[in-house]
Amino acid sequence: MMKMNYISEKARIGQNVIIGYFTVIEDDVEIGDNCVIGNNVTIYKGSIIGNNVRIDDNVVIGKQPMRAATSIFKDKQQKPPCKIGDDCIIGTSTVIYAGCEIGKKCLIADLATVREDVVIGDMTIVGRGVAIENYCKIGSKCKIETNAYITAYSELEDEVFIAPCVATSNDNSAGRDPDRFSKMKGVTVKRKSRIGVNATILPGKVIGEDAFVGAGSVVTRDVEDGKIVVGNPAREFMK
Repeated sequence: MMKMNYISEKARIGQNVIIGYFTVIEDDVEIGDNCVIGNNVTIYKGSIIGNNVRIDDNVVIGKQPMRAATSIFKDKQQKPPCKIGDDCIIGTSTVIYAGCEIGKKCLIADLATVREDVVIGDMTIVGRGVAIENYCKIGSKCKIETNAYITAYSELEDEVFIAPCVATSNDNSAGRDPDRFSKMKGVTVKRKSRIGVNATILPGKVIGEDAFVGAGSVVTRDVEDGKIVVGNPAREFMK
């Protein structure tokens, strides 16, 4: 049976690459050696895929962002191509936008979304259903578990652990302030800190190095290095 693929003549495909059915690979895409690309995958113009990368069914790579009529983001320039490092695994139905740079040996699990202008370090795990909004920086060897939400303009340093369903926010006005764009501030999670399941981190808050936020906590103020906080609002846990 003939494979119903579209592969641009301007794309560069490495050696020993396996491509499934109904896949689209646009102009100037570069795919390294020994990659496996599933069925119904779309790889947009100029995207760069490293060696030994596995891309599962229904993945979209290099998608340009879309803007609602009321969006505070007014830029209309095309984002640069997406880059994915060697030895990564991209799960089923994941969407990775243009302007992203993903390091080596990362796992981006099924149904995850990684928005434009996100940088992810090496050996980081992004769990199923995770959403990482635009302009975030994620360090190396981080673990972001199932259905966590990382708001725009956030930074996670190396070896951070984010448990399932953690929510972060960046807008204190909850969408009401017309000047909110200039006031938005994501969260900062410093090296080796951990955030428990279903915790909420409010805009601009800093979780200190090796600190721990207990499950279900609501963090309304910065957490110092090495401290444990729990509750709503989160307070230092006294042994």
